[in-house]
Amino acid sequence: MIRYCSIVLLFLVTFSVNAQNPFEAEVKKLVAKDSVVNHRKLILFTGSSSIRLWKSLESDLAEYNTLNRGFGGSTMSDLIYYFDKLILPYQAKQIFIYEGDNDLAAGKSPDQILQEADSLLTLIRTKYSKRVRVVFITPKPSVARWKMKDDYVRFNAMLKQWASDKRRVEVADVWSALTDSNGVVLQDIFVEDNLHLNTKGYALWTAVIRKHISVR
Repeated sequence: MIRYCSIVLLFLVTFSVNAQNPFEAEVKKLVAKDSVVNHRKLILFTGSSSIRLWKSLESDLAEYNTLNRGFGGSTMSDLIYYFDKLILPYQAKQIFIYEGDNDLAAGKSPDQILQEADSLLTLIRTKYSKRVRVVFITPKPSVARWKMKDDYVRFNAMLKQWASDKRRVEVADVWSALTDSNGVVLQDIFVEDNLHLNTKGYALWTAVIRKHISVR
């Protein structure tokens, strides 16, 4: 059922997102740098602001060839819309995707986000590569959105289940790394907005990401 819905959603998302997308200028600035991208054994990171604000990505994973193509406060449907610009051109050997956080905050249901994730994966497999390894990063916990904890926990569990029967698809569980032994979000890993990670938060995040890197 998800696969059928994903095809329908892929069609709707492609044609319904307004050409005046709020991220258009930002995406243009990103792709303007494409001529200097080193494609050899490239690991692509894309998705919303938790990727965009990961300023230490290159140094945190210095032994790998990484590319940050995070943008705005994007959602899964935004990434589908910009697939041809932010995923397709890079010939990446592995793709890390962080979406779902803003989707949940905007009121999308876990089922709807999963359908869009399936649409995105369909694009990757049909237009890009059937063999590239894809890692979906779970939406992280945050103080700012802790009242939505149950929605996040439910979606993350569904995301893991969805990915479990798909070849070359993994889920990087940053939720668990950013909560304490009682399952409560850590309080000292955010910048002032209590939503985005600080240096300590990204150190914990990076430790999880490392476990899923397959490029050698």
